[in-house]
Amino acid sequence: MLDKVCKTTEERSENMRTLREVKPGETVKVLKLHGEGAIKRRIMDMGVTKSAEIYVRKVAPLGDPIEITVRGYELSLRKADAELIEVE
Repeated sequence: MLDKVCKTTEERSENMRTLREVKPGETVKVLKLHGEGAIKRRIMDMGVTKSAEIYVRKVAPLGDPIEITVRGYELSLRKADAELIEVE
């Protein structure tokens, strides 16, 4: 049974796409926010909530930060924060 749980977790992580993986010029929709407490609250306070559309404007040369447009606002997110945002 433990093997089934591990395989399911691996499959989910392989199929999951985070905001960090999105290329500049793409528009995606938020599926889920991972993380807990103050970090999750801060991301939600910036307007990044379930079903919100995000346009990725730029990614810095070293990948940090990521510049996005969400709900008409331009934001910069750290890679660590972008990894907590599951998108489709």
